Amino acid sequence: MTAYEPRVGETVEDTGTRKTGKVMGFQGPYVQLRPIGGGLEWDAGPENLKPVPAGDALSEGVAAANARSRGELP
Repeated sequence: MTAYEPRVGETVEDTGTRKTGKVMGFQGPYVQLRPIGGGLEWDAGPENLKPVPAGDALSEGVAAANARSRGELP
């Protein structure tokens, strides 16, 4: 079985933190992720990442945009 290799811009789930984020880049052995609604990046081990289906990623993006419009997110 081959390891999952995320690409920049892809939406993934970090199973270690149970958060979903967009791949922003790579630093050493880590993948840098940013929350869908924006915010601070975090580093994740590639072994903890799994792809998020496109429909789920779209739903999370819409939810973040709605929260921002209600003033719940910066």
